[in-house]
Parts: sequence; C-alpha cells; structure tokens
Amino acid sequence: MQAALKLAVKAQGRTRPNPMVGAVVVRAGRIVGTGWHQKAGQPHAEVLALRRAGPRARGATLYVSLEPCAHTGRTPPCAQAIADAGIRRVVAAMSDPNPKNQGRGIRQLKAQGIQTSVGLLEKEARAINRVFITWMSAGRPFVTVKVAQSLDGKIATRTGSSRWISGRQAREWVHRLRAQVDAILVGVETVLKDDPRLTVRGPLTLSLSKGERRRSPVRVILDSHLRTPPMARIFSSRMTVIIATTARASKEREQRLLRAGAEILRLPGRNGRVDIRALLKRLARREISHLLIEGGGEVIASAFEARAVDRIVCIIAPAVIGGRDAPTGVEGTGVKSLDAAIPLRNVQVRQLGKDLLVTADVHRHR
Repeated sequence: MQAALKLAVKAQGRTRPNPMVGAVVVRAGRIVGTGWHQKAGQPHAEVLALRRAGPRARGATLYVSLEPCAHTGRTPPCAQAIADAGIRRVVAAMSDPNPKNQGRGIRQLKAQGIQTSVGLLEKEARAINRVFITWMSAGRPFVTVKVAQSLDGKIATRTGSSRWISGRQAREWVHRLRAQVDAILVGVETVLKDDPRLTVRGPLTLSLSKGERRRSPVRVILDSHLRTPPMARIFSSRMTVIIATTARASKEREQRLLRAGAEILRLPGRNGRVDIRALLKRLARREISHLLIEGGGEVIASAFEARAVDRIVCIIAPAVIGGRDAPTGVEGTGVKSLDAAIPLRNVQVRQLGKDLLVTADVHRHR
C-alpha cells in the first residue's frame, strides 16, 4: 500500500476534479503491475496497473489507495475491470467519499466473489486526498490561505508598499503552489493597490507531458461594488476571471467588466459584503476543488470568520516594518479572548532562502 500511495502523489495538482489514486498488483509476493491516475478523463490507476500486469493479474491481489469506482463517469467503472482481470483480492486504503460510488465499488467486488478489505494506511490516504474529500463531503473547495509578512506580522507598509516582502525562492515556491490549485482569490483592494496578474510563472516542479500546456488557475476577485478597473492586468491573459459581487453593484460597471472579459457572479451579501460560503458553494459546482486565498487581510479575515479555511501557509521575512496603520495578514474584528483564538495543528517550519515558511492545518474542533 505504501507503494500505491507513492504512485498516487506523482500526479499531484493534475488530476482534479478527480482524486489522486495509485494501484499495485501483487502476485506470489512480487509486484507485477503498477499504475496511477494521471489526469481526469484518462484511465484510472487500477486499469493501468491491470494492463501492465496482463495475464499475471489472475489470482493476484490489488492494492489501491482509494475504493475502486463502480459507476461510469469520464471513464468506465474499475470494479468490473478488476473482476474481468481475475483479481482474487482487493485491499483499499479508504472508501470513496463520492456519493455516486461510496461503498458501491466494494459491494460490487464482493458480489463477484472477490475478497475485499478497506482501511490499510487510511490516515495517509486521506491526507493525500484531503482536497477531494473536502470537495465531496463539504460541498465546497478545500481552502488554503497564503500570507507573506514581515517578522512583526505586516503585509505592507503604512503607505501600502508590499513588493517584495518575501525573497525570490519564496516567490518561486508560491508559483508552484499556484500551479497545484484550481483558483486564486483576492479582494478588490489587492487589485487596486498591487494590480497583480495572479498567473503561474517560472520553473515548476510539475512535469508536463508532450503537448500539454501549463495550467493556470481561475482568478476570483471579491468586489462588492465592482470597483475592479477594466484595464487591470488580471485581464491580460486568456484565463478565466470571476468577479464575485452583490445585487447592489452597478449594472453599468458590470457591462464594462464583461467587455473586459470578466464573468460576473452576483451572490447574497452579508454586512454589505459577498457571502463567502455562498461563493464557495458556487465555485464547487464549477469543479473548483482547491481555492487559494492570497489576500488582503480583510478577505482572509472573512474566510476565517466563515470557518472556511482548511490550511494556512505563512511566509515570514526577516524584517520589521512596524506602524499602527500598516496592514496585517488577518484583519477583521478578531477574537475577544485568547481561548477563542483559532487553533492550528500539524505545524511545519522550513527555510526558503532568507525567509521562513510556516504551514499548518486549521483545527476546528477544540
């Protein structure tokens, strides 16, 4: 199963909206076939492993990091292919959280007389596919928040200057992170102050197949009053730009932004701002399973207040900016007491050039 999990992560950032899956066929104590799902619409891991095993699959054991599918989606069901190949036993790390398949794959295998078991290295398997699990079980994207700040927690000076707080290696790491998500979200204030492109640039760790284009995420702007300039650099590429706004926004401004190439998404408002939860549900329907929020501080605060943040990555530069009017990474009203602070877990720290990278999961259960 460890081999299957290692195979699964080979396609990190390339399988969405599908999960990452690895499969290994074992016969007489030897691996005779391996496979991993490489991209949505392409053969699943089990099918590739069975093809490589060929006749040696008959009577063998299949180890797979996720319950085989029993429904027809972009590809035929794997459960039937497993039975047709003559597999004797299937060991799955975890059940499929997709309601279309949850438990059906295992039941179909059992009905064909195949021995089955579920739960081997389940914790590790769930960690690999936490984006897919969140999308399926919560009906919203997995949300990662990224903050680049000084040692004293400032994301810009009191005059709004923020380029560049972090160093070159940290910025390269952020582009690799962008390449692994489906969409990037910022607030309109970030667009007005920084005029970002929010594209994926520079050398990436994701290898591309021959003829495959580098994948850039959808850009999403929170803009309750449609103040985004039609000439903003975010419209300079052909990638999708979604502007989430409210019913109060000007129709005239909407038309100008439509002509610039934006998609306008009118959503319910909360306290005069776009309802984050409503936005996440709409994005999930578009098969956006991983959302990266890059700022600013009010936007990040609203995501935390909506209890919608799953992971935070914080790049800390070895500098002190100071200033009571300099913005911080998480603004909003904040908590009243320390016992109400949002706890983090699985905290990891590493160095990126001169900067520190701190990553952590948001712990919702006290």
